Amino acid sequence: MQRVWITGYRAYELGVFSEKEPKFLVLQYALKKLITQAIDDGTTWVITGGQMGIEQWAAQVGIDLKKDYPELQVAMMTPFTHFGSQWKPDNQAKLATLLSQVDFQASVSTHDYTSPQQLRNYQEFMLSHTDGAILVYDVDNEGKSRYDYNAIVKWQDKHDYPLQMIDFDQLQEFSYEFAENSNKGFNSN
Repeated sequence: MQRVWITGYRAYELGVFSEKEPKFLVLQYALKKLITQAIDDGTTWVITGGQMGIEQWAAQVGIDLKKDYPELQVAMMTPFTHFGSQWKPDNQAKLATLLSQVDFQASVSTHDYTSPQQLRNYQEFMLSHTDGAILVYDVDNEGKSRYDYNAIVKWQDKHDYPLQMIDFDQLQEFSYEFAENSNKGFNSN
């Protein structure tokens, strides 16, 4: 998979409201491990959206990994123009900073939000412009990512499209690994 779509839970769905929380550090650790493995397996593009949570964190991890993997490219695609404009100013600023740091950024729709069809068009764009996906999502704990999960499963009916799902059990394993490495004094970030 050269081009990987990374998406998943929103920050509030995971109960993460600060980058200083242990949960955030574990998620960042997990994303670093997942993206590094994808790079080792041939990924050259990490493509994600702009949602607060897994998408923005994946973009940040990808940007950070470029120090060790300069060939890695990071793209952020938003579903429509002025995406995030209704967010609080500090969240808008975080998005703007990330958009300025990635290798490529664009909106799938050239219009402001008008209908849910734009979100479906966004999913189809992401599916047709990537070779597979990493989805941080647990089917037993629904969130907004269920729409992406359902779109991916439907896409897989007609396309060879690998999906790596990271559920809460796997996140718990990353948590144990993160704690063990932290206790040994390794730099886990």
